[in-house]
Amino acid sequence: MDGNVPSDRACGHRQPGDRVGVGRAGGSPAPGAPTLDCSSFAGVAQPWPRAQQWLSEDEDLQLMLQGSLLRKVTSRRAKERRFRLQEDGVTVVSERRFGRAPSKQSFSVAHITAVHRGHHSEGLRRYGRAIPEQHCFTIAFEGGRRNLDLGARDEDVALSWVRGLRTLRGRLRGMSQQERLEHWIHGMLQRADRDKDNRMCFQEVQIMLRMANIHMDNAYTHQLFEECDHSGDGRLEDRELEDFCRRLLRRPELEELFGRYSGEDCVLSAEELRDFLQDQGEEGTLQQACAIICAHELNEKARQQDLMTLDGFTMYLLSPAGDILNQEHTQVHQDMSQPLCHYFISSSHNTYLTRNQIGGTSSTEAYVRALMMGCRCVELDCWEGPDGEPIISHGHTFTSKILFRDVIEAIRDYAFKRSPYPVILSLENHCGVKQQATMAQHMKAILGDMLLTQPLEGQDPSVLPSPEQLKGKVLVKGKKLPELQPEPCGVTSILDEEEEEETEEEDRLQAKDASHVAPELSAMVVYCQATPFPGLAQALQHPRPYEMSSFSERKARKLIKEAGPAFMRYTSRQLSRVYPLGLKMTSSNYNPQEMWNAGCQLVALNFQTPGYEMDLNTGRFLGNGGCGYVLKPQFLRSPHSGSPRPLVLRIRVITAQQLPKLNREKLSSIVDPFVRVEIYGVTADCSKQQTAYRSNNGFNPRWEETLTFQLQVPELALVRFVVEDHDSTSCNDFVGQFTLPLGSMREGYRHIHLLSKDGASLSPATLFVHVTCRCP
Repeated sequence: MDGNVPSDRACGHRQPGDRVGVGRAGGSPAPGAPTLDCSSFAGVAQPWPRAQQWLSEDEDLQLMLQGSLLRKVTSRRAKERRFRLQEDGVTVVSERRFGRAPSKQSFSVAHITAVHRGHHSEGLRRYGRAIPEQHCFTIAFEGGRRNLDLGARDEDVALSWVRGLRTLRGRLRGMSQQERLEHWIHGMLQRADRDKDNRMCFQEVQIMLRMANIHMDNAYTHQLFEECDHSGDGRLEDRELEDFCRRLLRRPELEELFGRYSGEDCVLSAEELRDFLQDQGEEGTLQQACAIICAHELNEKARQQDLMTLDGFTMYLLSPAGDILNQEHTQVHQDMSQPLCHYFISSSHNTYLTRNQIGGTSSTEAYVRALMMGCRCVELDCWEGPDGEPIISHGHTFTSKILFRDVIEAIRDYAFKRSPYPVILSLENHCGVKQQATMAQHMKAILGDMLLTQPLEGQDPSVLPSPEQLKGKVLVKGKKLPELQPEPCGVTSILDEEEEEETEEEDRLQAKDASHVAPELSAMVVYCQATPFPGLAQALQHPRPYEMSSFSERKARKLIKEAGPAFMRYTSRQLSRVYPLGLKMTSSNYNPQEMWNAGCQLVALNFQTPGYEMDLNTGRFLGNGGCGYVLKPQFLRSPHSGSPRPLVLRIRVITAQQLPKLNREKLSSIVDPFVRVEIYGVTADCSKQQTAYRSNNGFNPRWEETLTFQLQVPELALVRFVVEDHDSTSCNDFVGQFTLPLGSMREGYRHIHLLSKDGASLSPATLFVHVTCRCP
């Protein structure tokens, strides 16, 4: 928008003396799209203008644009490649030549989670020692992509890349939705302009539409093309391209919603916006409405008059303020002063693995990834290693091995970067006494004051401390020597409980004759004493809050089925951990919801294995600031409390926007999307419903279908939105998903920002829905 207030032709019906209109001017491009700066498309193959400004202002980014020879450090050898930042300011390409054939790879700065200097990663510590530490840096990515370990020829180049990537990440995080849309459409135009003449012929426009996941009738496309080709030369350029993109980005459903509140003058006053906010279920005030206009309105003149145009309204609904996730829940907002057993705790199984548990790679990076995802309980399978150094690995398999010491160092560095609340180290101990003592020495020396080795002063030993009391502390879960009857030589024979259960249930695994606990290691176990489950009757009669039992998923299901209420009473008093069956060779997961329903706190999953189970785990811990601790519902903390109140949930699935193209190699392949809403909770609440599919439209499909769910225990319910590509002859293909707790879901008109299978952002892909929750 050019900043001028459009003329009175905007909507007609305006009388002299009315407030100045800022709606759509007569003869202007079709409404509904966010206003795009026409300079964004001046010269299709040119750098994105906003990025061009970023790049011209920063010396580090200028060096990245020129490119640098960097060594990519892998397990085999360091391979030198030329890395170069593209003119879009977002994409980095690396090139290497094999004879005459070039080899290119790329990544997006938007997918970077962190950039670290030095021999920070396991890969650089192991394989990059020949490169000076000050020349090295590591790039960590979201989702399942592995770290990129790089070494520069000199320190200045390494510093420029580290600073430059961090600068770009900050700029991208600060981008408005308008800028994101500009960037998205600019990328489409660049890729479609095959001859790079900065103009788009009709065939190139058709290519762009297919890239954008749009199958548009040729006659309609040609009509739209001719309407925008104001010069009549059969090419679109500059403002003609802007006009075409505006028409593509129209949001008719938002126009209709906007018109419902704005009336004939086609703008929202602060009072009308307040009415909309109140209808959304928010405590809308005039002051809040004015603040929203100030933050999101694009037209300066409208902003000065406390008016909101359709463009500003669209930007508001696409911003975090219009997100389906309650933004107050992105911060810690729950009571953190209750005993540990009153919380669900994000927990990982076989944390060291990057793939499956038979031949997968073990890595300290897997611990870093889990901790940065908010995981608060990590597992360490400890075995005898060479040279007196214990190792972490999956025993009796072909998984690789890592040093226990390196894992503890990674935990020290990352334990509290994502969350300040306590981390539990779940030790599965297969080491002899001597190396157990070494483990204890390493933990004490590396973790220092982080390691909890004594009960909290003044704490009642019959009550577990709270996450708040244990902030910044690392707790050890393991076997503890009996205090009254120590055996000679200070050891006792105790069979590891997980190994015992898997032996009993799977028969294929052979347990050792005995495990021994070194006094040094035993002394580090305070509130998480690993103890074989004594049975419900004894556990309820003689509760010991400092003891924790582990259950295979099979044993947990059996207890829930045969003695559900009693098991819930048990989990209201003591910590319990559930882990996947040992027979799951591919490290697949189980549905964690049934364990949460019974109040189990540490429901351990294989974080390295994507799927709906990990989506549920991510959704469960999405609220409360993603800190890894979520307060259980009152009836799971105090089984004698009142019953949950049922709800009726209605979700109107309206539209989707810019869904990703699944087959990028085949231009003619366009998705046929449908939306499925899945409810996970108590058995009575579990349900799935879906819309019809829309043929050949992944760009702006519209459904307008309402799905209704009856929920008996809404406090436990998770809502998973899934978009799939309909296929009548084979399995539907996954497009994207988003999962969140019902209690963190906001009512009203909301956008849902979709995630990929491994949890990475699919921006700008969104769903637009309307949500209502009512008592029956």
